[in-house]
Amino acid sequence: MKTAIIPASYEEWRHCITVICGEELTLPYIEARIEALNSPKDYMTKKFVELYGDEQRHQTIAWFKQAKSEL
Repeated sequence: MKTAIIPASYEEWRHCITVICGEELTLPYIEARIEALNSPKDYMTKKFVELYGDEQRHQTIAWFKQAKSEL
């Protein structure tokens, strides 16, 4: 059985995005991810919710908003 590792804090999430995934948290990237995560028709958002649940989607949006506020 495959175990998913879900970040439990903003710091863990930021590490996953910037270090493990190698993404730069730029304003365009953050805004695009917030928009996608708020779109129930977005294919990747549907998959995200299937895998991690809607509560995690809301938490991830909050982390993107926090990252945006730090720019």
